[in-house]
Amino acid sequence: MSEDEAAIEDAKRALRRRLRTARAEQGATLSAAGSEALTAHLVNLVRTLGARTVSAYLSLPGEPDTRGLLRWAEAEGLRVLLPIIRTDGLLDWAEHDGTEAIEDTLGMPEPTGDALPPTALDEVDLMLIPATAVGRDGSRIGGGRGFFDRTIAAMAECPPVYAIVHDEELFDSVPHAAYDQPVDGVVTPSGILTLTPRS
Repeated sequence: MSEDEAAIEDAKRALRRRLRTARAEQGATLSAAGSEALTAHLVNLVRTLGARTVSAYLSLPGEPDTRGLLRWAEAEGLRVLLPIIRTDGLLDWAEHDGTEAIEDTLGMPEPTGDALPPTALDEVDLMLIPATAVGRDGSRIGGGRGFFDRTIAAMAECPPVYAIVHDEELFDSVPHAAYDQPVDGVVTPSGILTLTPRS
């Protein structure tokens, strides 16, 4: 790793640490307060894009709440794929069936359905992914393990990718390296921001 890359990683860690502390202190309050508005914006995005199959995730406490969208999608008969963390650092997927379990190693909530391979994403019309922070330039800081960066980088054709964050986690730009995958848009409780499409 070059000195420049090391400096970027240090900056990402510092910002991630600061925002995680803020989430721990007030994230649950923010999530509850913004849940209804966030769900409305996510529903609007899905409808606007005409998405029939969506990849999403089960939010952790303190993260913006995704379960409102999952309930709506289930009622509408939309297909939703949720990630399952693999030991090799990649993601498998499972269809959302309304149930979930806490995964032992990382404490991440995961679907309980049968695992589908990474190629299941080939059928997805919209990807909704978690983030710790996002820039209006499309830059994104994830959780630090690179699951979604690797997934997006490995896709031959990627659908629109939107990150979900609290309003306070949207910046003009966040520290990012060449291997960090940009996003096409951001959804917060305040609205939807569509960015310049990823190259």
